[in-house]
Amino acid sequence: MKKSVFFGAFAATALVSGMALAGTLDDVKARGELICGSNTGLTGFGAPDASGNWTGFDVDLCRAIAAVVLGDATKVKFLPTTGETRFTALQSGEVDVLVRNSTWTYSRDTELALDFVAVNYYDGQGFMVKKDLGVSSAKELDGATVCIQTGTTTELNLADFFKQNNISYQPVTVQDDSEAQRQYLAGACDAYTTDASGLAASRATMPDAENHIILPEIISKEPLGPVVRHGDSQWADVVRWTYYALLIAEEKGITSANVNEVAASSTDEEVKRLLGVSGDMGAKLGIGNDAFKNAIAAVGNYGEIFARNIGEGTTINLARGLNALWTQGGLQYAPPFR
Repeated sequence: MKKSVFFGAFAATALVSGMALAGTLDDVKARGELICGSNTGLTGFGAPDASGNWTGFDVDLCRAIAAVVLGDATKVKFLPTTGETRFTALQSGEVDVLVRNSTWTYSRDTELALDFVAVNYYDGQGFMVKKDLGVSSAKELDGATVCIQTGTTTELNLADFFKQNNISYQPVTVQDDSEAQRQYLAGACDAYTTDASGLAASRATMPDAENHIILPEIISKEPLGPVVRHGDSQWADVVRWTYYALLIAEEKGITSANVNEVAASSTDEEVKRLLGVSGDMGAKLGIGNDAFKNAIAAVGNYGEIFARNIGEGTTINLARGLNALWTQGGLQYAPPFR
């Protein structure tokens, strides 16, 4: 009996390991297309336009990965996922990577057989209310109805915040940002809570944006970033270093416009390694030595991606803040490319 239990457990472990070791990089190359788990539609971060073309801050990271692996940033299929379906879609192999404002937490890292490989946006949870509610602080929301997405860290943060402040609330659960916005605008809830970046993105699409305010309290840490399946180290490294390459490019002043010129003229050894002019850094990961150069040429560096999609002057109008480079007082920092 003990022997059969052992082999049963061994078989189950082997099955899980086999799934992880199947090699996502090889799968993507063979398919000729990256399948990226995306948001159902969050302006500035990930949303399709009227023609079905996806754009956004997270979308550009997916396109950068496609450029690295396949040499073509357009070879991406975007699969919309909700707060409840996103991790299952990744675990099951339905998507190759998840890039859709997902928070890195202890339990997700340890219990879901998933790996968060970087933080592409440092965020925090906030609240939005209509101006005519007459509220200037989240601590004044005692007894309020609050629109909240299910299957998210915001549910737990919300409960903690109200409990700590000895106030009560009535949750109005929704499936995604679009439903939350509809319910909030229809008056089904007094307040809407999610990541502050998500609130800014939602407000930007409202016809009367000036009548809605984001309250000053930030009640949590929300490190958002790309997620892969646990156990596939090569693929995790590809996604991780694609992101870091975009950060290093900004730090070094490499842009989509000048990347070819820099590759031809730079004497900076780290830049030469990054752009595949010297060394075999790409080959170490099973990709081309010019793979990161392709990504930068396709979508630009991190700063370009931020400015184009969500930065100051866009409808989202987010300051860099914590997402500035470490050299400019922010938290964005890449390990050495050597």
